[in-house]
Amino acid sequence: MRTLTALLTLTAVAVAGPALAGRKMVQVKGSDTLVNLAQAWAEAFLDETGQFVAVTGGGSGTGIAALIDGRADIADASRRIKPKEIELARKNGVEPVEFAVAVDGLCVIVSDQNPIDALTVDEVGRLFRGELKNWKALGGPDRPVTLYGRQSNSGTYVFFQEHVLGNRDYAQTMNRMNGNAQILEAVARDASAVGYVGIGYVVDEHGNVRKGIKPLKIKTASGEALSPLDREAVKAGRYPLARALYQYTNGTPRGVVAELLKFELSEAGQRIAEEQGFYPVGGELLEKNRKALGE
Repeated sequence: MRTLTALLTLTAVAVAGPALAGRKMVQVKGSDTLVNLAQAWAEAFLDETGQFVAVTGGGSGTGIAALIDGRADIADASRRIKPKEIELARKNGVEPVEFAVAVDGLCVIVSDQNPIDALTVDEVGRLFRGELKNWKALGGPDRPVTLYGRQSNSGTYVFFQEHVLGNRDYAQTMNRMNGNAQILEAVARDASAVGYVGIGYVVDEHGNVRKGIKPLKIKTASGEALSPLDREAVKAGRYPLARALYQYTNGTPRGVVAELLKFELSEAGQRIAEEQGFYPVGGELLEKNRKALGE
């Protein structure tokens, strides 16, 4: 399993080289959840068009800040841009335009040694707020809970805080990790662990759940337990932690930036999203994307 650091090193190598002399690369920065997918798109786009794309992670907040400061052509984000970020962008002469580029079933993961299979959103929130400190409170083993989450510049951190914690604070005991890959590795080696990652990190290239972890089913208000691996439940929004993943540009994209977005949203691009473990956009999201592209 590649760590995020290794992945970003690979990304730099993949887009570097003498062929870049005198050529401006499209700069894509931001969400760690999206970084593997963005790199896969960049590699396929290079094969198809000969155009190079530089992809780096660092978190949704980092990507949006780079767009605002003119250091990125595209900001990857696993959350929607905040009103205060839009205000700051406009003060800098930047007009953020939103594209939903994939759909994620955000996963709550535990060790595969944990017998618990399903929790409600409220129970997950109580875990991450530090209100439930031992797994036996949920019918599990008599074992203290170890929390693994993201740092505050992460869009997934923000989404989880809003939709699972009810906009309340995370427990101070939560281990704040730099990326999805680090959470995955930590949970796989800690029988007491619980963490959260994008669906694309849970499955391998063959669509199998990675060794050492178990994605929990999330119970709905009706008592139905839905898995983030249930494609139709996620696409239909029935899975409680389904979310869109976004890219932002400065104004209606033009030139190579527009070409890249059109490629990502094409059948071929969305097939790559599925190969990376995510789900394709459709319906209202697809229509909004077309309008944002000026089509």
